Amino acid sequence: MTFVPAPGYMPAYNPPLPYVAPVFGGLWPGMAVYVQGVVKPQPDRFRINLATGPSEAADVALHLNPRFSGDVAVLNSRRGGCWGDEQRRELHPLCPGGPFEIVISVTPEGYRILVNGTFFDEFPHRLPPEQVAAVTVDGDLELHSASVMGAGACPPCVPDMPQITPIYPNCNLPVMGQPPTFHPTVPFIATIPGGLFPKKTIVIKGFIPHDAGRFHINLRAGPGGDVVLHLNPRMDEGGAVVRNAFLGGCWGEEERDISCCHPFQRGRYFDLSIRCGNHRFKVFAEGQPLLEFRHRVPCGPHVDVLEIEGDVVLSYVHF
Repeated sequence: MTFVPAPGYMPAYNPPLPYVAPVFGGLWPGMAVYVQGVVKPQPDRFRINLATGPSEAADVALHLNPRFSGDVAVLNSRRGGCWGDEQRRELHPLCPGGPFEIVISVTPEGYRILVNGTFFDEFPHRLPPEQVAAVTVDGDLELHSASVMGAGACPPCVPDMPQITPIYPNCNLPVMGQPPTFHPTVPFIATIPGGLFPKKTIVIKGFIPHDAGRFHINLRAGPGGDVVLHLNPRMDEGGAVVRNAFLGGCWGEEERDISCCHPFQRGRYFDLSIRCGNHRFKVFAEGQPLLEFRHRVPCGPHVDVLEIEGDVVLSYVHF
């Protein structure tokens, strides 16, 4: 079972530092950069750069630089080798030894930065974001996950911009179509346009609270209809991941075996991908195969509702 990232979603899991990732076609409003990890116990600083290239000398559209020795986060830009005026704010909620999640959303005016689901700061565009060609991360952190979200397509208002799209094997191409939703509230209920069909992929990122018991993800045939996939992480049962289907008013037989270590642990972030195949759902955690669940009834346009409910804080949902 091979993990294939979906168009518009280019994740990296536990990459070595310094981390350098290309940005195909630049950044545009509606896109976002996601960085998740743990600050080292005795940190000095780390940095996230949105740069015009991978080299150390490249211009930097956004330099996000938490400095723990001074208890301050510095935001800046660099053009032609010269740094601009610094923008500073306190570090909280970033702290030594603590997990963090940073989402940098591109807006028409600048970059909106969220840390652990709360507003952190905004930084105006000093360089055109479409010139950003690389994301770099380095410093005193363990980097667990990094991705550029919403990439692969150019805005219709820029017809002359060459379209650069990641290439995936045609026989294994996942499909995603809707804009991502950042930090939605729970319970979360959404309609999947066109329903579920082979190669459709749903990406869910979130955080498990320290006192969490369990939560569930349902894929339904219409509001209140049959549940073709019930995915139920149970932290109160040691991280068991229970799967089932609710058809014709009755629950079927539970499935519990998984193929890797338990990804749902209290006080940690998770990254889940659910892909609809011809005969089964394939579920990945941080890019690694987690489980398969054979279709008990055929999927199709009628399976068009996604529900998420329970003890979970959602960071990102995309389908």
